[in-house]
Amino acid sequence: MVRKATPADLDAIAAIYDDIHTNEEAGLTTVGWIRHIYPTRKSAEEAIAKGEMFVLEADGGVAAAAKINQEQVPEYANARWEYPAPDEKVMVLHTLVVSPEVKGKGYGSRFVDFYETYAREKGCPYLRMDTNERNLAARALYQKLGYREVGIVSCVFNGIPGVRLVCLEKKV
Repeated sequence: MVRKATPADLDAIAAIYDDIHTNEEAGLTTVGWIRHIYPTRKSAEEAIAKGEMFVLEADGGVAAAAKINQEQVPEYANARWEYPAPDEKVMVLHTLVVSPEVKGKGYGSRFVDFYETYAREKGCPYLRMDTNERNLAARALYQKLGYREVGIVSCVFNGIPGVRLVCLEKKV
């Protein structure tokens, strides 16, 4: 089940961020994030307060989380979108995370399916998201789910220098 996150979910979301940071620091995964810069407990807390954070419950707890809204980050202006959609028709998925403890169970795909349904229900047929060029697992997942990479933007992203931001889109 995917639902809006509440303040009671903050510890679980922050724990997923910490686990991913730990795995990256140990060389077990490559996401391109930096601990204490992004994502952080504070970024999750802010998204919850705005009503933009969602969680997927499974295996007795929060297995995945992401922010969903219509805010396109400034870097998107440098992407070559196939669909020149008006802002009010675009939904954006930000910082999708799946707990490393439950990876490989399809929770990322389920979350993206929820995102697509949510966007359609809100009248937004144009879906956009991004990931770090180094995050090969996310790129493979999004490609498998029908997202098209429209470009790579070099930037400082969420406070992290030297990011090559892969911009993806899909029309539903």
